Amino acid sequence: MSFGVYIHVPFCKKACHYCDFHFSTAKERSSVLSAMVLELEQRARRQVDTQALSLYLGGGTPSLLAEDELALLFNAFHKSFNLAPHAEVTLEANPDDLTTERLQMWRRLGVNRLSVGIQSFNAVALKWMNRAHDASQAERAIPLIKDAGFSNYSIDLIYGVPVNTDGDWAVDLEKALQHQPPHLSAYALTVEQGTALAHFVNKGTVAPATEQRYEHQYEQLVVATKQVGMEQYEVSNFALPNRYAVHNTSYWQGIPYIGIGPSAHSFDGYVRRWNVANNGKYQKALRTSDLNYYEEEILTEANQYNEYVMTGLRTQWGIQEGAVVSRFSPGIVQHFQKSVEKLVQQKLLITDEGRLRIPEAHRFLSDGIAAALFKI
Repeated sequence: MSFGVYIHVPFCKKACHYCDFHFSTAKERSSVLSAMVLELEQRARRQVDTQALSLYLGGGTPSLLAEDELALLFNAFHKSFNLAPHAEVTLEANPDDLTTERLQMWRRLGVNRLSVGIQSFNAVALKWMNRAHDASQAERAIPLIKDAGFSNYSIDLIYGVPVNTDGDWAVDLEKALQHQPPHLSAYALTVEQGTALAHFVNKGTVAPATEQRYEHQYEQLVVATKQVGMEQYEVSNFALPNRYAVHNTSYWQGIPYIGIGPSAHSFDGYVRRWNVANNGKYQKALRTSDLNYYEEEILTEANQYNEYVMTGLRTQWGIQEGAVVSRFSPGIVQHFQKSVEKLVQQKLLITDEGRLRIPEAHRFLSDGIAAALFKI
């Protein structure tokens, strides 16, 4: 069975104010990395087919790892799994970690795609986010990776930043798109509980962007990417034709994935599993056979249906009506058909050769439209 592998590297130089991903700023990393090697070995033993479609190193900040640390993970992966021919191997990289030497090292280790966390080219916005890099490093990032021979890369940006005006966002888009990137990911800034940003909002020292500003900056994004020939193949992801991210597309198309490392998630279509989001507990459990380092949930039929609807409708391919009819019970199919009829009448869904898609004009509301189809 086809699957992807995600390795969560739970280390960062500093905490971005908006980030709710699990990470640590600890300098001592060897014990956690050794535990991740053990998990790779353990998960591979349970796989009938060990050939992965893609490998993605995220975090955290995998680009801050030294060569011996990254090599430890890559060697363990290759001992445990096989990569499909021409498989996509992505590493998330921050601009402040980009040097000619590091870029060459990543290529030697087998990385063939970078996801570059620029987020903004605006010095004020970067400082407000508490990013580790500055505006000059953001400007140098793409020329550096091109000079190193990387032709497959993605730029990450964030919109809806309170200190960024619509004009600032337009400049961010212009600076990113002038490089003609094969891929761009752009995410709306969200206030996640437990983050510094949530604390500032709760204290009243930061006012989030209005819904109108979010929507307007989203529209700016859609127009700007279309002008350079990019396709919006998922709500937050844009690519030149046939340059979609293989790993992330697998998520949206329901292809199973294995998550390695503290807080990493796995999914096989029926069971969702997540590792403990604590470095100490994670490594202790992996070394102690009577302790579990993960929890799991077996999805009910209704949850499987909801998952299919939610992920599929975020993409340009939408969902197949026939797949719902053949895969799910009559009660769910009846609910689906009745709900679809209403949304089609409201022009929030369109039908196209047996597929249901959200029209471009309403894609900003994708999650809400998908939720209207959910079986509760």
